[in-house]
Amino acid sequence: MSEDHKRQLEQQLWNIANTLRGKMDADEFRDYILGFIFYKYLSEKMRLYANEILKEDKISYMDIKENTETGQQYLEAIREESLEKLGYFLKPSELFSQIAKRGNGNGKSESNFIIEDLGNILTSIEQSTMGTESEEDFDHLFEDLDLNSTKLGKTVDQKNEVIAKVLLHLNKIDFQIENSETDVLGDAYEYLIAQFASGAGKKAGEFYTPQQVSKILSRIVTLGKTRIKSGYDPTAGSGSLLLRLAREAEVLNFYGQERNRTTYNLCRMNMILHDVHFTRFDIKLEDTLEYPQHNKLDAEAVVANPPFSAKWSASQLFMTDDRFSEYGKLAPSSKADYAFIQHMIYHLAENGVMAVVMPHGVLFRGAAEGHIRKYLIAEKNYLDAVIGLPANIFYGTSIPTCILVFKKCREQPDDILFIDASQHFEKVKTQNYLRDSDVERIIETYAKRETINKYSYVAGLDEVRENDYNLNIPRYVDTFEEEERVDINAVADELKTLEAETKATDEAIAGYCNELNIPTPF
Repeated sequence: MSEDHKRQLEQQLWNIANTLRGKMDADEFRDYILGFIFYKYLSEKMRLYANEILKEDKISYMDIKENTETGQQYLEAIREESLEKLGYFLKPSELFSQIAKRGNGNGKSESNFIIEDLGNILTSIEQSTMGTESEEDFDHLFEDLDLNSTKLGKTVDQKNEVIAKVLLHLNKIDFQIENSETDVLGDAYEYLIAQFASGAGKKAGEFYTPQQVSKILSRIVTLGKTRIKSGYDPTAGSGSLLLRLAREAEVLNFYGQERNRTTYNLCRMNMILHDVHFTRFDIKLEDTLEYPQHNKLDAEAVVANPPFSAKWSASQLFMTDDRFSEYGKLAPSSKADYAFIQHMIYHLAENGVMAVVMPHGVLFRGAAEGHIRKYLIAEKNYLDAVIGLPANIFYGTSIPTCILVFKKCREQPDDILFIDASQHFEKVKTQNYLRDSDVERIIETYAKRETINKYSYVAGLDEVRENDYNLNIPRYVDTFEEEERVDINAVADELKTLEAETKATDEAIAGYCNELNIPTPF
């Protein structure tokens, strides 16, 4: 697909999304439009797979007459194979294209009222997985699509009209799902998530990491690798960070946890829509710190953008938890940043790499956080790099942030790399944006691990120790720009010249005033 075609598709989808705009907040109409796109994807995937099965019989899935005995036999056989291959099942009459045609009139006499049928179909998709291996991945997946919400319209007919209109427009778009060489729908889905994030304010941080930051994290943890056994994100959001890993290397299994149910549903949809088979991802719903849902993962790549300085219980019961016990202290209840870091390190494999976005406070705050930071460096020697990012690049917060890179087995165990990329960005409207060149410079500097004047510095562990394990980047990367020296004699000469010119001008003005017989202005 050409770049122009891709942009055209993205604009089409955004225009369709705007059918619901004005009726509800960005994060609300996001759930509807992304849910309908996902339903269309499942339908197209089902139709293509069923047609493949029926190829020998020289019929298509839409040719099956569901109410006949032969039709029922076909459906039962296809259902069995579909549940194993796709993880769900849809009958021909339940496909997106059929309900879209009905909702907008298809030349037949039946009613175009589809809300009730659509609700039943979405429930049927979930129920088709019951008792199968994919049940957890589809459980309550469509619960945020409230088809009876008054925000869709005051009357049932108004709601039906809005939904039918959205389905009609979506039905006209070919997502080219059968083309295995492109991921048109996956890219479009990511585009919409980004668009919704830009309009969701503080809520955006709950489900989306800016693409350029995702690129940095994923490239760092996959550097020099073409295959990753497992990727893990303990604050998975929409899954964009995990899916970004797959663009840099082959990822066999994805693991994640998310505490927000709506975002958890979005993450599972995003995985399936990017053609990640249900057996290859394990996304859990719960608070990661308080109720971890995975046993020790030994993940080869760990990436995360946790909520900055979030609150947590910091219960003393966690002092016996394997994630925290060896440190001797817990992160404070008012700032869970180091609790997330400890949790992630626990799940990191011996040969793994971890990259996490953090607020700058983790670099220098004292008390329990200072103790944990010192332990990670002096006792474990896990910290590999500190990368300072520009302020105002995340949705919902303008604070400057940094990326911390950890490895349990470091190739350069005698130093820590510091990169100050905080001044390298482009301002787009009210948001700062990392350009491709900015991203490339960060990755190249990290890979080469070199000191660059006013940009990066390789600090020996002795130097870090002398700084009492304070990691504040200006202590290591000197970005001070010396001001141009002022020549006092030249300035004095210039002032004398200006004074003479001023005196001459005053005399000329006085002469003109005398000629006009008017008082001078001074």
